[in-house]
Amino acid sequence: QVQLVESGGGLVQSGGSLRLSCAVTGRTVNNYVIGWFRQAPGKEREFVAAIRRLAPMTQYADTVKGRFTISRNNAKNTVTVDLQMNSLKPEDTAVYYCAADDEHLIQTTSTEYDYWGQGTQVTVSS
Repeated sequence: QVQLVESGGGLVQSGGSLRLSCAVTGRTVNNYVIGWFRQAPGKEREFVAAIRRLAPMTQYADTVKGRFTISRNNAKNTVTVDLQMNSLKPEDTAVYYCAADDEHLIQTTSTEYDYWGQGTQVTVSS
């Protein structure tokens, strides 16, 4: 059983920073690709960033490149993936979800991911 739990969302002013964390547990998760997606009200869920254990390791959406950084820590049966978000803008406001994919290549389409967390709200005020 694979479980994902996000934390770290909240309210921040434009230009501020937040750090999201995703704890992924399960017997085979160490080699999974872990991604972050977000969904704003009335919009489709969109890819933000993803990381895999093997190189090349990370991929970002153009809208967050240079502002967001994804990182990963592997332990026995547990993966922790953080998303450091800097220079936040009001358009970054959304529910952020982490997701896990048991393939080895990074995918940017949400339907490719097999497991999802419940989401955490990020609100950036102007």
